Amino acid sequence: MLEPTQTPHRSEASGGDIAQLAARLKAAGDPLRLEILRLLSQGSYSVLELCRIFDLRQPALSHHLKVLAQADLVTKRREGNNLFYRRSGDGLQPLFADLDKLSLRAELADGVERVARERAEASRRFFADYGNRFREQQELIAGYEVYGPQVAQLLKPGGTALEVGPGEGEFLEELAGRFERVTALDLSPTMMERAQQFAAKRGLGNIEFICGDTREAAARPHSADTIVANMVLHHTPEPAQIFQDLQVALKPGGQLLIAELQEHRQDWAREACGDLWLGFAPEQLQAWAESAGLQKGRSVYSALRNGFQIQIREFIKP
Repeated sequence: MLEPTQTPHRSEASGGDIAQLAARLKAAGDPLRLEILRLLSQGSYSVLELCRIFDLRQPALSHHLKVLAQADLVTKRREGNNLFYRRSGDGLQPLFADLDKLSLRAELADGVERVARERAEASRRFFADYGNRFREQQELIAGYEVYGPQVAQLLKPGGTALEVGPGEGEFLEELAGRFERVTALDLSPTMMERAQQFAAKRGLGNIEFICGDTREAAARPHSADTIVANMVLHHTPEPAQIFQDLQVALKPGGQLLIAELQEHRQDWAREACGDLWLGFAPEQLQAWAESAGLQKGRSVYSALRNGFQIQIREFIKP
């Protein structure tokens, strides 16, 4: 005797679930708010930055952000005196997938690029002014000895390696001894010079030095077995774009190693150490990596006596 066919069990949506979904769809159902959500798909922006990009007065933009926040479509995070917004919206991925296929209007794209340039210039000015005090400033938070040896333990054998933001060059010595060819990439001419001086003193002859941002790495697709970025992301204007660029530069099966601060509230680090961001939550790094097509690898976490926490993350290119 045949058993009757059974349909898969589905959980029934409650009235509250339906109401919440309706509220979120209503909040998203506005052309301007959809553009805001599209813009926030990758990066975080302050209210003032968004006002400039959209050419809106702060009260008007704050109203739209409040609507989106109440619908759990954006989350906000305080960075010193500023609130930064990024997209949330768990459960609406199909909507966002279609939204993210749309290009930004030309004037919005220009505004995003302008903000990115201003952030990058602020970082360049800091390292130009304080390059000679870099070690002193860095050790206020975490010296190289705190994270360098742990990152070295995660290195996989390979032929080519790239370090983004080598600082004074200490980790280049680790890479030069393990890889046939090493590239050092830094946006700051001041810091690049210091790394070159370090390499010359150590007799490291297999290192190529390039002054530029990670677009230089993306211009060399599938060129690196390993890419390392030690304590770099919190200085960069667009951390999400870093993952996108470095994924392109990685060979299939290659590893990206990130040593970075976890989210904190010690705002003095902005002025003292040139930090643009007060660290990142581990799930934020993973979200950026997954968006770039990278898979989660090994992770190491450690807490420092001064209240900072370090995360060392490995991501793999399939």
